[in-house]
Amino acid sequence: MMQPLYLAVSWVMTTFHSMFAAFLGADSGWAWALAIISLTVVIRTALIPLFVRQIRSSRNMQLLQPQMKVLQEKYGHDRERLGQETMKLYKDEGVNPMASCLPLLLQMPIFIALYQVLWNASQGHAIGVMTVEQSESLRNATIFGAKLSGIFWPITDGIGATQILCAVLVISMTAVLFVTQLQLMRKNMPPEALTGQFAQQQKIMLYLFPVMYLFMGVNIPVGVLLYWLVSNTWTMAQQYILIHNNPAPNTPAYIDWEERMRAKGKDPDELARKRAGKGRKTAAPATQTDTATVARQSPGGGKPGSSSSKNGQASGTETASGQAAVQRQQVQRQQPQRSSRSARKTAQPKPKTTTGDA
Repeated sequence: MMQPLYLAVSWVMTTFHSMFAAFLGADSGWAWALAIISLTVVIRTALIPLFVRQIRSSRNMQLLQPQMKVLQEKYGHDRERLGQETMKLYKDEGVNPMASCLPLLLQMPIFIALYQVLWNASQGHAIGVMTVEQSESLRNATIFGAKLSGIFWPITDGIGATQILCAVLVISMTAVLFVTQLQLMRKNMPPEALTGQFAQQQKIMLYLFPVMYLFMGVNIPVGVLLYWLVSNTWTMAQQYILIHNNPAPNTPAYIDWEERMRAKGKDPDELARKRAGKGRKTAAPATQTDTATVARQSPGGGKPGSSSSKNGQASGTETASGQAAVQRQQVQRQQPQRSSRSARKTAQPKPKTTTGDA
């Protein structure tokens, strides 16, 4: 099942290695390191659309927290109803709670494939399109005196270059991950979204993931740690660009964006309306048509001198009055049908506003 990924990962990495080996040497550790970095760039570039969805989904989940809090206060005693109303809220707002996890889930098979490729290479085994000779080259390649196939633990010959480089990479990627999550919570979340159950989960993850990285990193080869550091750095930069150019409303990042737009002579409110105003534009003509139809049906609705023609648009009160008038006219037309024949012959003419005998 994983064999296609082994083939793809090993092919991309060996292809880039052959390019860098042309001027760095086939056995150069930097040729292999640059190949791993290039592989990371290819993978993350392919995942850009999913990353954007992940950030927006996470942001939308935070923005829904005030409404979620209302639902919890209203249906907290009924877990089934609370779940139904929560799913309805997600559907109405177009939010998918799993969208924030999708890019991570898609990266996991690639990460596993890269780990297996580097691990087999560290043992001198061929895997995917990598030959035994290429595996031996990667196994013995070094950067800063540390092998790309080396791991921090177990320590057999004391603390050396491999352990030091592993520690630097683990601490670096942990710090980058922490800054990335902190940037999302501090810059692109409104104050009211920083409370509630989901916000508490985000705070737990803010500290839990770095701790997990520290424990996992001691058993991961230097080459995989390098991939992980570059990937986390890419995520931080991507998220910064997204927050900088498309911040969520009522957040510190949005306030900064408004100031930048005003400094450039642009109207931030107009730009925001252009981004999110397409849905409202399609609903407006239908409302105007319905109002005009009711106005024509109401007494004096389209005649000169009437209140609707003077104002141009019927107010909510006029619309209700027009609908009531239409209903009264329908009732009046139905009344003669309910009157008996003898009653219609003997009855005196009555105003149209009065009702007939049942």
